[in-house]
Parts: sequence; structure tokens; C-alpha cells
Amino acid sequence: MPLLHLLLIALVQGLTEFLPVSSSGHLILIPNLTGLADQGQVIDVAVHVGTLCAVVLYFWSDVRLALSGIPRLLRGRVDSPGAGLALCLVIGTVPVVLAGLALKLTGLDAAMRSTAVIGWTMLIFGVVLYFADRFSAAAKPAEFWTIRDAFIMGLWQAVALIPGTSRSGITITAARFLGYQRPGAARLAMLMSIPTILASGLLLGAEVAARADMAAARDAAIAAAFSFIAALFALWFMMQLLKSVSFTPYVIYRVLLGVVLLYIAYG
Repeated sequence: MPLLHLLLIALVQGLTEFLPVSSSGHLILIPNLTGLADQGQVIDVAVHVGTLCAVVLYFWSDVRLALSGIPRLLRGRVDSPGAGLALCLVIGTVPVVLAGLALKLTGLDAAMRSTAVIGWTMLIFGVVLYFADRFSAAAKPAEFWTIRDAFIMGLWQAVALIPGTSRSGITITAARFLGYQRPGAARLAMLMSIPTILASGLLLGAEVAARADMAAARDAAIAAAFSFIAALFALWFMMQLLKSVSFTPYVIYRVLLGVVLLYIAYG
């Protein structure tokens, strides 16, 4: 794959993964609107792995806390903050893994990669995010995350398998409806991305290794590196911005893009 094409994909993924605007939707739009060849699932997952490394680095203190709780969790003990966080992340990941397997086995995942679907989900879930952010009570910090809330957010996260929904956007929406403050909602959404991206990365990585496709592996490594750099910047930008503004700028972007995409799809 040409280097400029890889760079475009990596920058789009890195800059949009942690913003509530749907990175997967933007990746699908690249071939749909530009005529470029579809980058394929291997590159899609590679750039997601790059963003995974970025979020692990940015939230390393939380990641380290969760990792420290895994041994206690494996012994059936949830008596420390680390074990509690690890359990919540596991529970929040189960729905999206099961839904993803169902879509893969039925072939519906490929059927939803259209401009019209992305246009509708951009528009609809942008409006839902606005109402969650604008009208929901927001008193709980991220440290008050519960198993119940993790499961509810996990169900919402599974909806993000529909392209254009935005994994971070839908989990932030759920967290805001559940009463979490803006920075806390974003932090929980970012932490929930880690096991989800890791699972998909391991699956596709195994497929690449099985095919021994060294050219695809090289392209994937380049794309992952570029997306890592872009994602670090996007994370820093969003978390800084949330100290003073709401999610409304992202809502406006989603609604405008959704209207444009629907015009293109049906016009």
C-alpha cells in the first residue's frame, strides 16, 4: 500500500478514535468517498492497535491499577480498587465481544459498511450525545464506577459495532446518562477501549501471522506507528478541552457530517 495512503488512514484513525465522532466510520468513508482502495481489516486493526498503545500510555496509572488487581480477581477476590476496576472492565467488554462475534458469523458487519448507514448513525447518535451531555445530572467521578454501570455501558458499547456510532461517543453518552462528570465519562470510555481493541488486535494479528503476509505486516506496523502519534495528540486535546467546554462541538460536527453523508447517499 502506498505510504501516503497509509499515512492518511493512520491520521484519520488516530485523530478520531478517542473523539466521539466514530473512527471506524471515517475509515470506511475514505474508500467510499475518495475512490481509494479499501485498506482492509488488517490495516483497520493495525491503526486501532496504535491508538491502543496511545491510550495505555496516556492513562498508565489507571492501567497499572487494573493490572495490579488481576491476580486478586483471578482468586475470586474483589477487595481492592485495582480488582474492582479490572472486574468492571471485563464486564464492560463482554457485550461487545459477544455482539461482534454474532455480526462476524452472520456477515452483517460487512453489510453495514455503507455511506447511508454512517450518515444516519452520525446524525442520530450525535443528537443522543447532546441530550445526554446537556440534560443529565453529572455528579459522579470516575472513581465511583460500579459493576452495574460497567455492564450498562458495555451494552451501549456493543451498539458501536454499527459503523458511524462511535465507540467512545456511545460509551461517553451512556456515562453521562448514568450521571458521570464529563472528564470522568471520557476517562471511563477510554479505559473501556483497551480490552476491546486488544481483543480485535489479537484476532487479526493471528490471521496475519497465519498467512505469513510480510508485506501486510510491514504496512500494518507503519500505520500503527503513525496512528499512535496522532492518537496521543487527540487524547491530550480532548481531555484538555473538557476542562472548559462541553461535547457540543463534537455534536455539531457529527450532525453536519451526517447531513452531508445522507445527501451524498440519497442524492
